[in-house]
Amino acid sequence: MAENLVVVPNGGPAPDYGGGLTFSVVMSCLVAASGGLIFGYDIGISGGVSEMEPFLKRFFPHVLKRMAEAKKGDSYCIYDSQALAAFTSSLYVAGLVASLVANRVTRVLGRQAVMLMGGAFFFAGAALTGAAVNISMLIIGRMLLGLGVGFTNQATPLFLAEMAPPRWRGALTCGIQFFLTLGILIANIINYFTARVSWGWRVSLGLAGAPAVVILAGTLFLTDTPSSLMMRGQADRARSVLLGARGGLSEGVDAELKEISRTVKAALESEDGAFRRMTTKRGYRPYLVFAVALPVFTQLTGVIVLSFFSPLVFRTVGFGSDAALMGAIILGAVNMASLLVSTLVIDRYGRKVLFMVGGVQMVIYQVAIAWIMGTQLGKSGESAMARPYAVAVLVFTCLHSAGFGVSWGPLFWVVPSEIFPVDIRSLGQAVNMAICLGLDFVQTQSFLAMLCRFRYATFAYYAAWVAVMTAFVALLLPETKGVPLESMDMVWTQHWFWKRFVVQDEAGKSADDAET
Repeated sequence: MAENLVVVPNGGPAPDYGGGLTFSVVMSCLVAASGGLIFGYDIGISGGVSEMEPFLKRFFPHVLKRMAEAKKGDSYCIYDSQALAAFTSSLYVAGLVASLVANRVTRVLGRQAVMLMGGAFFFAGAALTGAAVNISMLIIGRMLLGLGVGFTNQATPLFLAEMAPPRWRGALTCGIQFFLTLGILIANIINYFTARVSWGWRVSLGLAGAPAVVILAGTLFLTDTPSSLMMRGQADRARSVLLGARGGLSEGVDAELKEISRTVKAALESEDGAFRRMTTKRGYRPYLVFAVALPVFTQLTGVIVLSFFSPLVFRTVGFGSDAALMGAIILGAVNMASLLVSTLVIDRYGRKVLFMVGGVQMVIYQVAIAWIMGTQLGKSGESAMARPYAVAVLVFTCLHSAGFGVSWGPLFWVVPSEIFPVDIRSLGQAVNMAICLGLDFVQTQSFLAMLCRFRYATFAYYAAWVAVMTAFVALLLPETKGVPLESMDMVWTQHWFWKRFVVQDEAGKSADDAET
């Protein structure tokens, strides 16, 4: 039975190793978090380019024909094209593969090397899509972008969680979502201006190379994390890095490094078979559940596909091209504002409060969007929506997105990066990102068809899932605010449900062993 246990050292309060926000750790985390720019830029640029008429005329002329017929047809189905959806979704097939490969590469080469590889792949993809002359070049370029997203998104959250002081870990890890949202906003602004010229889509796609240069140049000046260095046998360098990150507090550094060393040693002794342990051992059950549940639920908020296709959704409800792109800019600005609120309060009020508040907000406004679209466009989609109702859809979409911005948006990066023990941390993050990117592919490939067939009920569908996931988090997610990564196991042993799986060890003897 002992092999099924995840053991924690004690049942007391989580240790405080000291160390505040130093210049070194802030700059390191900002540079690493800028990896979110490449994912955000891609999310923002894809939907805007997909509704630019010169782009559609060159690659998807059948969609233009359907748009011309929309005045006498079905507004819900204007953009129902599997080829157009594949332009967006192809990135995520490559991203899924890259995130799984990055699990092994990250353990062998470290977090920094994987972020560099991600930036290089994304730069190559940007160059190819910007120069594309046919769909094949377009899709291959998108797949290179996907490799960049997969590598970067696997390594960056781990880097931030391992480098940040426990009391600031939530806010600093939110940096990924901040830069992701900034990337979306920048892309929407670029789309708004480039849509006015026939070759503007090339500028929009090619400028994806700019955030790739940012992450490439910045990562060159980073050092790897203490945990990653210890995993690769570089103890002296790990201490030096940790000392710099914690502001020279050697007493706290030595205690923290000792705990890192203990957890890394245990991880190395059981390095082989991490996937088997995570998927079959009873003591790892909560980690498996959340490695799967968090990315699945994040996708089922509906915000991801709305971020991709917001210009198309706004066109569906009656906005013109420029107005739809401006609506996407407004949506991006609201996302930025809500994320700043989340960053300020995440380490004060904790993770669960934000999940609850954001979940309730998302349910209310998705139901409102479904009601307006159902009553105004009708079941057939042939009715015209009055301008006040179209504006209301924009407002409710922004409020729904704001709920996501204070909850599931940043917490999707924060919670997985901190809950996994070190022996499966890289694997857990890889599984988390692989599922996320796999579902990104499914959602982006199917959303336009889903909108065509489910119509306004598409938004009610997402609202129902948000209600389910909010209840799930309320019941099953332990609070992780301020807990050092090396002591994270104790939050599971004290949880009303998970304590039956993760058994606490006191004086070398587990409670389960005592019972048996």
